Amino acid sequence: MIDKIRNEAQYNQVMALIESFIKKATEIGGFNFLSDPEKEELNHLSLLAEQYEDNVLKIMPLPVTINSVIQHKIKELNLTQVKLAEMLGLGTSKLSQILSGKREPDVTFLKAVHNKLGISGDFLLENA
Repeated sequence: MIDKIRNEAQYNQVMALIESFIKKATEIGGFNFLSDPEKEELNHLSLLAEQYEDNVLKIMPLPVTINSVIQHKIKELNLTQVKLAEMLGLGTSKLSQILSGKREPDVTFLKAVHNKLGISGDFLLENA
């Protein structure tokens, strides 16, 4: 049994095992139908994954502003602002002004962000 996740490859292996337990539980009618050793192993693996995420990955809750969500997407997709502007069909100066807070996002920008980056329309409308 694994005692600690030491790298991303081990983390991915643990997550695959967790997913296999979830799949099995779904197929047999729920977690209550897993054997006691399976329940113990699932619990152990879940705790290991949580520790790794908290200490190494430092998974943070999603940001709550349009700007911070877009900045997160830029990092996630490994984009530059120039590439993002092209992707959204916007001028680089317009994108830069919106991201720096010097310009309010307009409908064209919000639609592009929703369609190209998959950011929730509800979120965009509530935070615009």
